[in-house]
Amino acid sequence: MRVLVVEDDLQTAHYVRDGLTAAGFEVDVVDAGSVGLERARREPFDVLVIDRMLPGLDGLSLVTALRRDEVQTPVLFLTAMGAIGDRVEGLEGGGDDYLVKPFSMEELGARVSALARRPSMRGRDEARLRNGDLTLDRLQRTVQRGERRIELLPLQFKLLEFLLLHGVWGLRFDPRTNIVETHISHLRGKIDDPGAPSLIVTVRGAGYTIRAR
Repeated sequence: MRVLVVEDDLQTAHYVRDGLTAAGFEVDVVDAGSVGLERARREPFDVLVIDRMLPGLDGLSLVTALRRDEVQTPVLFLTAMGAIGDRVEGLEGGGDDYLVKPFSMEELGARVSALARRPSMRGRDEARLRNGDLTLDRLQRTVQRGERRIELLPLQFKLLEFLLLHGVWGLRFDPRTNIVETHISHLRGKIDDPGAPSLIVTVRGAGYTIRAR
């Protein structure tokens, strides 16, 4: 499961990253609210851990902007702002949980795990699958790379959807036919930017995987 930590204090950021990584999470850390906002808009994270007191765009404004954009990724505010009014403001502003510094890593890990297990809260965000600037909308059946709209055949759409959801497409097809290789080749031609490395990588003996962006 992927966690994005938005924290400008270097010592705290390293402590949280190391603790959550040891608990089995894949953790990305950024130190500015504006950067966290763009990452959370573009990429599929399971949980966001956000400090309220950030340089530039503060944590509460960051979450408000995400909710306005209908990004429903669960948010845990991790902050020194511990007054009752601060907690209420954070939860009313779009946060799902609130943990005050200083904190125990054991409690943080438990809370992050609990948020990651809430599929109903992630449903709307999961309708839009993202990898960098590549977006697949499962409801509208559309695909975009940045501002470029991409038209895919039904099987190409399913292949891309599967790769974005599961990370890898195994070699579970008849070895006497190259139908999957053909569709993967055509899919690469449509979603890749000219001159850039392909998003879809062949894993020898295993299948295909999508490069994390």
